[in-house]
Amino acid sequence: MIDFTSDGFFARLKKVKDDAFGKMIEDFLIEGEAVVGAYQSVRDGVVFTNKRLIAINVQGVMGKKKDFTSIPYSKITTFSLESSGVFDLESELEIYISGLGKVKFEFTGSTDVKLICKMISTYALQ
Repeated sequence: MIDFTSDGFFARLKKVKDDAFGKMIEDFLIEGEAVVGAYQSVRDGVVFTNKRLIAINVQGVMGKKKDFTSIPYSKITTFSLESSGVFDLESELEIYISGLGKVKFEFTGSTDVKLICKMISTYALQ
């Protein structure tokens, strides 16, 4: 599980094909749930569905051990976006989860983070 007490952090995520984590998460998805975006760092990733986001933390030297954290949009109370700048090319998205704390995602400068925020708003505000 994401360590919410020490500012859970996923760095340098970039857009990948929506099915990039398909085999890893297919058993977690429920009927009617569909992937709407996937982002990956070197080993870790985050998948946005129409119901929740799933953070994937690959652990160990061989990467066989994986941690999956499911965050339903209904539990997101607040989110904050810091867009990229001239010298700071990464964007940061902080999500505050009711009863747990916050998690921070850092995206590469080429990522459309406004689209991610719109997606979170669309599902969280329903």
